[in-house]
Amino acid sequence: MKKMILFHPDPRLKKICAPVTFITDDLRKIANDMLETMYEAPGIGLAAPQIGFLQRLIVMDCVKEEDADPAPMVMFNPEIIESSQETAVYEEGCLSIPNHYAEVTRPKEVEVKWIDTEGVEQKQWFDGLWSTCVQHEIDHLNGKLFIDYIGVMKRQLITRKMQKFKRELSRKEED
Repeated sequence: MKKMILFHPDPRLKKICAPVTFITDDLRKIANDMLETMYEAPGIGLAAPQIGFLQRLIVMDCVKEEDADPAPMVMFNPEIIESSQETAVYEEGCLSIPNHYAEVTRPKEVEVKWIDTEGVEQKQWFDGLWSTCVQHEIDHLNGKLFIDYIGVMKRQLITRKMQKFKRELSRKEED
């Protein structure tokens, strides 16, 4: 079932999420709901705090080619265990900050470990868009947004625009 995505500035987006202690059917359902929400948005990644669920869970699928099969990933307790020295710059956006983008510099490659939906520990190297996405989503679990990487003036401008956007949205919902 599609979930409502929280918009910045919402205090829940700045919270550090609690680790998942045991994979349950309820958590698998939340992960599936997050995938549905992400695909419909449309986006390539979604972290649990973006739907108000403050546990360490992310979903992503960076396959963008129209003819390619989707490659959805669900990660409980994802953790970056190694990063390349080489960096890459990517223009990032966020479903919680719609229509705003900024260039963010991150490690070009990262190795991540996580628990899958069956409770099995996984480990994988990511590069390219997958690397950027997994780092972006893990940041969400630590209360960090992509705009935290940019200059103060631009961040404040985006925050003011998002406050206005949220006010306008609430007025439309009242009508």
